Amino acid sequence: MISIFQQASLSEEDTEERGFIPMISEDDEQYLSQTDLPDTLPILPLRNMVLFPGVAMPVNIGRNKSLRLVRDAYRQSTIIAVFTQKDAQCEEPVKEDLVRVGVVSRILRILEMPDNSTTIILQAINRCELDELTGTEPYLKGRIRLREDIMPQRQDRKFEALIQAIKDLSVKIIRNSSGNLPQEAIFAIRNIEKPYSLVNFICANFAIKLQDKIELLDTDEFRQRCYRLLDIMTKESQLLDLKMSIQSKTKEGIDQQQREYFLQQQIKTIQSELGGTAQEQDAREMREKAKTKKWSKETAETFEKEMKKLEAMSSYSPDYSTQMNYLQTLLDLPWGEYSKDNFNLRRAKRILDKDHFGLDKVKERILEHLAVLKLKGNMKSPILCLYGPPGVGKTSLGRSVAESLGRKYLRISLGGLHDEAEIRGHRRTYIGAMPGRIVKGLIKAGTSNPVFILDEIDKVSRDAHGDPSFALLEVLDPEQNNTFHDNFVDIDYDLSRVLFIATANTLSTIPQPLLDRMELIDVSGYIAEEKIEIASRHLLPREMENHGIEASQLSIGKPVIRQIIDEYTRESGVRELDKKLAQICRRAAFKIASSKEPQTIVLTSDNLREYLGVPRYSHERYEGNDFVGVVTGLAWTAVGGEILYIESSLNQSKGGKLTLTGNLGDVMKESAMLALEYLKAHCKELGLKDDVFEEHNVHIHVPEGAVPKDGPSAGITILTSLASAFTRRKVRKNLAMTGEMTLRGQVLPVGGIKEKILAAKRAGIKEIVISEENRKDIEEIQSVYLKGLKFHYVNRAEEVLALALLK
Repeated sequence: MISIFQQASLSEEDTEERGFIPMISEDDEQYLSQTDLPDTLPILPLRNMVLFPGVAMPVNIGRNKSLRLVRDAYRQSTIIAVFTQKDAQCEEPVKEDLVRVGVVSRILRILEMPDNSTTIILQAINRCELDELTGTEPYLKGRIRLREDIMPQRQDRKFEALIQAIKDLSVKIIRNSSGNLPQEAIFAIRNIEKPYSLVNFICANFAIKLQDKIELLDTDEFRQRCYRLLDIMTKESQLLDLKMSIQSKTKEGIDQQQREYFLQQQIKTIQSELGGTAQEQDAREMREKAKTKKWSKETAETFEKEMKKLEAMSSYSPDYSTQMNYLQTLLDLPWGEYSKDNFNLRRAKRILDKDHFGLDKVKERILEHLAVLKLKGNMKSPILCLYGPPGVGKTSLGRSVAESLGRKYLRISLGGLHDEAEIRGHRRTYIGAMPGRIVKGLIKAGTSNPVFILDEIDKVSRDAHGDPSFALLEVLDPEQNNTFHDNFVDIDYDLSRVLFIATANTLSTIPQPLLDRMELIDVSGYIAEEKIEIASRHLLPREMENHGIEASQLSIGKPVIRQIIDEYTRESGVRELDKKLAQICRRAAFKIASSKEPQTIVLTSDNLREYLGVPRYSHERYEGNDFVGVVTGLAWTAVGGEILYIESSLNQSKGGKLTLTGNLGDVMKESAMLALEYLKAHCKELGLKDDVFEEHNVHIHVPEGAVPKDGPSAGITILTSLASAFTRRKVRKNLAMTGEMTLRGQVLPVGGIKEKILAAKRAGIKEIVISEENRKDIEEIQSVYLKGLKFHYVNRAEEVLALALLK
């Protein structure tokens, strides 16, 4: 059948041939106005459909009563009254079930359709009201009265503009309707000249809500009906504009060659609107990704089991996001994926030497590991622990190791970590559960054999949430970490091929079980010569680049760098030195930027204060042996070794009182008491009288009282200081000592030997007194560190006094 919108453009011959009727003609209107209505008219009830005067519409007939009515009326050529039902489900409507207003219509054609249904063409003629029903059999009959339309008395320009606005808006709606309304309707609307016919045509054929159509039909005043129609059409136009805006956003960036992708995007958009379908698509994508994973049979079974749980959940369930997060974590983990190690030992050595000066012991250990990997092809990675003072390059060494091996580099800082879940993850029963840092790091790396730096492992703390240091026992045990269990993942994961490198400043705070699982490598401080090379090769070029200074604009010689190290830094590493070089570069950058002419800044001893100010450190220099009772000792601190002075003085007084000052700890106080008691027991050997101790009060002081001092390595130093004070014999020049002693005079070994030796060299010390048992520690130190030093190995306190005290 031809579309209803084509009727205005067809001639009567066309409509007769094609089986279609045009809008009401003037003859039809005159026929109705000149003919009195019969007493009763057949009543045809319609479901979900409203007719408007002047418009012919096809109507499907299904009820038996309605079929009999239309056949009788068509055969007798009588008019009928058509009313819309209030409730479309009602099968036997009465007057109360029909809307108040209907239309008098004429049946133009009865069509028997191929599917055995019956369709009639109704020509609506005029509006009417039902006064009362006069019969219900064999179909509804009733008395009706016509309702007149109140037309405008004159068509002013305002009314013409209203009709034109309706016509323009209807054309716009048809164009934006995406095929829901045929484009031929535009031609039909433009060719309808009478406003009454135009408005009724639009009301009948546009997609207007049923209740709005009934309201339009029930409006007597035609001008008011036009305004109401314009309001309805305006809302419909705005809705279509919004729809087109959404569609245009979807099409952005899509060209003709991406048509297939565009269709897929539309499907995704529709599915996301529908809700449930997107969930199924996510499940399909996750299963496709799972097929590419190299996991074990048990892991695959666990994944499938959890996937079924996800599919059974509603996407609005609170547990849905947790389950989705868990499955995504399983898919993101690099199960069985390993990066290929680079076994070129020469290249590895070149990279390690390029990035770090010195640290020969550490480099040697890394190259040994590479050599074993090259020969065997696979091995459980050792757990290395680099310990030493800050700023010596422990953390940056890990990056060089990763580069030399060709592996991914990861680093997590354990400083201040106090929750065990940070290592092992949370159980999924908790809100906001997530995997631990180890699993997160593996996901970030994308391989199962990265180089993993565990920074500041000595600064892990504990609280009510557990002790993370003991959670690390499983991670750092090569015999256990092939089945590492993260609480969130809840499946064993193989960490045996991860190269863990832990860093620490001190071993004293690390639990012993954790220490046993690691291979300890001492990364001690640098001597001045090494610092000079590190500064000139690495630190200065980097800081100049960071501050935008070219090599030709700033010159700092090695003698100046040595002066910076001696007078402005006090450390074992080079972190403070790096800050001083950055300070110099900032001042130099200011001068270069302020100058109109290109210039080269040469830093010398004379202008160094201009850039760094007054020297900060000078007290570490050896102060000589001009006073009795003053002895130079060697101490170890977290930032490296340093020298300290122990001073003893006597004043005549009865009682022999011992006074200790200098913020000393319990161990050093005990060492002082022990040294005094030893002197009392061996006073004759030193030529002292027995009553000398009762006649003098003893005061022992260690300078820098604001700095806490404690430890067992000052025993022989305090003894020598007391002996010097009582015997009035000065201490040998350029001599320092370290060691503990017993009450019997046995000299015991101490730790931190390398740091103490570096401190002695910085202070200009020439001779060092040390326990015989520390000889093995000296032999392990490279000769470059020992150059210019003479060692005296002793077993007894008497030997110390004989070496230290002058005649």
